[in-house]
Amino acid sequence: MTATETPTGIATRELTYLGAFNEGLRQVMREDPDVFVAGEDVGAQGGVFGAFAGLADEFGARRAVDTPISEQAIVGLGIGAAVVGLRPVVDLMFMDFVMVAMDQIANQAAKLKYMFGGTAQLPLTITTAGGAGLSAAAQHSQSLEAILGHVPGLKVIMPATPYDMKGLTVSCVRDNNPTVLVLHKRMFGVKGDVPEETYEVPLGVARVVRSGADVTVVSYSRMAEESLKAADHLSDEGIDCEVIDLRTVSPFDIDTVVESVMKTSRVIVVHEAVRFGGLGAEIAAQVQELAFDHLDAPVGRVGAPYSPVPFSPALESHYVPDAERIAAEIRATVEG
Repeated sequence: MTATETPTGIATRELTYLGAFNEGLRQVMREDPDVFVAGEDVGAQGGVFGAFAGLADEFGARRAVDTPISEQAIVGLGIGAAVVGLRPVVDLMFMDFVMVAMDQIANQAAKLKYMFGGTAQLPLTITTAGGAGLSAAAQHSQSLEAILGHVPGLKVIMPATPYDMKGLTVSCVRDNNPTVLVLHKRMFGVKGDVPEETYEVPLGVARVVRSGADVTVVSYSRMAEESLKAADHLSDEGIDCEVIDLRTVSPFDIDTVVESVMKTSRVIVVHEAVRFGGLGAEIAAQVQELAFDHLDAPVGRVGAPYSPVPFSPALESHYVPDAERIAAEIRATVEG
């Protein structure tokens, strides 16, 4: 995915997905003294995954703040700091833990600008790590973006590449609205070309990863990479897939999706989250509302079973969608 995502003529070098996040955050902290990070172990330890490594050494304990183990307090701290003019980045470690802080996220952060008639700014970024694949079991492996995306006032961002990770991190911190930036735990070591300079990737704008004529595959986060693998495999069978990485899932770029569907006439939506009630259902609904006359087949959906994420590596690998399962759904849609 890295070959087409970096603008030509810009000097790049290879960074990991996690390193791109760290660099983007470090650069916005250097340019704006009002930016600070707070969360469990983000200071001295650099975060549970090392995402915040070195920030305390460079910026000090007042801008890389270790907090108590209290997700509601962490998000509440961020809301208060944002209202008075700072740009906090608060970390919730695992995506599962957003549920502990959901009152602060949904009833305070998401609604504050609305309830103050737009007179208040809320430049708050919440970072967290989602997704399965590490045998972290049911309470540390969930993909809960549909819950977050259902709340008006939140922007939910799920990067799929190191390039997008850095650019979207910068965009989130600079945005004057509450954003939730979801890193995928299985992608921390994925490498890609990333510019040294500071840059933004716009929120709410999808990217066509692979052009094709037979079927549109819409995905995000790690499933964008799995969808691309499926598309590359199916090309040997004569099935030409167009793959779209949403990058931002709320708001999501329906215009890019519809434009693609008008060309291909078929669409599959892929996400790691549970299929039932997932974002795939919303995307499918909007596609049939806006492009029904262009569809030659029902909108297909690929997602996890309606079950908690299993701990067993064998069961977990069966639970999480992969390129093989995505390819099978694409075949059924194209050939059916």
